[in-house]
Amino acid sequence: MQQRILGTQGLKANAIGLGTMGMTMAYGPSDEAESIATIHRAFELGVDFYDTAELYGRGTGSNEILLGKAVAGFRDQVVLCTKFGFNFVDGQVRGVNSRPENIRTVAENSLRYLNTDYIDVLYQHRVDPDVPIEEVAGAVKELIDAGKVRYFGLSEAGPQTIKRAHAVQPVSVLQTEYSVFERDVQAVVLPMTRELGIGFVPYSPLGRGFLTADVRPADQYAEDDMRRHDPRWKGENFDKNMQAVTELKDLAASKGCTVAQLAIAWLLAQGDDIVPIPGTKSPKRLEENVGAADVELSTADLTRILEILPNGSFGDRYAGGRVPVWE
Repeated sequence: MQQRILGTQGLKANAIGLGTMGMTMAYGPSDEAESIATIHRAFELGVDFYDTAELYGRGTGSNEILLGKAVAGFRDQVVLCTKFGFNFVDGQVRGVNSRPENIRTVAENSLRYLNTDYIDVLYQHRVDPDVPIEEVAGAVKELIDAGKVRYFGLSEAGPQTIKRAHAVQPVSVLQTEYSVFERDVQAVVLPMTRELGIGFVPYSPLGRGFLTADVRPADQYAEDDMRRHDPRWKGENFDKNMQAVTELKDLAASKGCTVAQLAIAWLLAQGDDIVPIPGTKSPKRLEENVGAADVELSTADLTRILEILPNGSFGDRYAGGRVPVWE
């Protein structure tokens, strides 16, 4: 798999990473043994960039513990990324928290949960309006200077926030939702990261699973499954998105690939500073996703994709006004 350079501080990763959120939350029941098998298979196939977060264990560390256990035999050969930035009460999120003392506490917890001496990438998960980004960057800089963290990342941050943080501690990567379904970052965010030499890590590159073979209307998912509450899965939005996916499948079939592989290949074609992190807890699905690295898209293919989805998906990517605001 092609290696890509993320940022200008030395961070490198192979072209497709692995998101682990669904192994402990948001996408229905999971099995630890299968999740670990997925991580092991990913490593065998050349995946060396793994994404977790405090949030994915709802403050308990469960997701980080699982990932740390899975990579124990090859930890020094992979990049482990985790995130801070929330308050938790009884396993529920109760607001954001990027105060420096919380950043330090979460980092120490993550080191312990991951069973590692250093975190490769530490992200601020969401911008905290009550804490100046300069203080956040300064706290992460202290962790980098202490050897506990190697690189600084931001998630769902806007251009001015990125620029201010970068002036205190160089930002190596920005993680934000980006796919053929969601392309808002192309207008102002990607130009800023490229101006500053920051790598880009798209999460939900498969549209939270819509760009796969297993899609059902929102009301057919469990209450704790995020797809049940996603506007893209509801009513007229669902019907229009399904029609688009049907057309994408036709194009994928003509290329000898799946629609998921087509979607990931589209992201890879957007620039060599991009490493998407499709999430899965299935070894079989993992193999499908990694196969996207071998899919080559022509100019005609890229044009056809934009004809099918000229403005991205139908429906907001978060319900109830929860779409992050970029400043």
